[in-house]
Amino acid sequence: MPHLRIATVNVNGVRAAVRNGMHTWLDDAGVDVLTLQEVRAQDEHLEAAFPGWSILHDEATAKGRAGVAVLSRQPALASRTTFGAEDFDSKGRWLEADFVLGDTLLTVVSAYVHSGEADTPKQVEKWKFLDAMTARMGELGADGGLALVTGDLNVGHRELDIKNWRGNRTKAGFLPRERAYFDRFLGAAGEQVAGVDGSTGPGLGWVDIGRATHGEVDGPYTWWTMRGQAFDNDAGWRIDYHLATPALAERATGYHVARAATYAERWSDHTPVVVDYTY
Repeated sequence: MPHLRIATVNVNGVRAAVRNGMHTWLDDAGVDVLTLQEVRAQDEHLEAAFPGWSILHDEATAKGRAGVAVLSRQPALASRTTFGAEDFDSKGRWLEADFVLGDTLLTVVSAYVHSGEADTPKQVEKWKFLDAMTARMGELGADGGLALVTGDLNVGHRELDIKNWRGNRTKAGFLPRERAYFDRFLGAAGEQVAGVDGSTGPGLGWVDIGRATHGEVDGPYTWWTMRGQAFDNDAGWRIDYHLATPALAERATGYHVARAATYAERWSDHTPVVVDYTY
C-alpha cells in the first residue's frame, strides 16, 4: 500500500547532528517528509547539509536558538508561520507545510514548544504558546481534514511518558496545567474534558499516534539527557509526538522510535519518531 513516511526529530543543532552521524540514519530511513526542531542554523547551513531536499525553514528571532524546518522529497504546495497573537514571538517554533496525501490535502506542522521553567517568565511564554496551539489545532481539525502536528512538544502527557514522573511533578514538562492541555488536545471532540489539573475545556479530538500504537506501556521514550546513565538505563521522557486528526490517524501505520543502538551512536539527545501514512 503506498504511503508517505513522515519523521520528526529535535536535532539539538543541525550542524552538530550532521557531523555526529545523522545521515547514517537518514540515508536508510526512507523518509519522505522530515520535520526538525532546534535547528539553530541559517538557511545556507540547511541547504549544505541536505542537498536534494526541498527545505522550508523558520529561524528564531535570536540567532543560534530554536528554529524549525520541514524537509521534503517533493516541494510543499504552501507554507505558513503565522501563529498566535501579533505581539507573541513564535518565530522558529511553528511551521506549517501543505502536501498531498493521495488526492487529499495534508497539513504537516513542525512545532517546538518552549521548555519553560516553573514560576518564571519562561513558563509564561510556554502558556502563551500552548494557548495559541490550542486555537490553531482547533482550526486545523475543524473540517475533518488531514492534519499532523509533529515535534518536540516539551510536555510528558501521562505518567507513562516519563520514567521518573514522581520526581518531576513540580517541574516544567510535567506540570499538571501543562498536561491538561494535552488532555484537551486528545479529548473527545466537542465534549467538556476534565484536565488532570482540575480544569475543564472542550476536547479537540486529536490522536496521539504513539500512545494509540503502543497502548498502556511505559514510553517508548524519545529524549534522554546526555548526562549520566539516563540513555543506558532508558530513563527518558516521551516528549516528541505525532498528533493527528482522526481522519489522518486512521491511515497511520508503522509508528516507531528510531533509538540509537548505543550511547556512542547518538547524534542528538532526542531520537527520530517515524510514522507511515497510507493513501
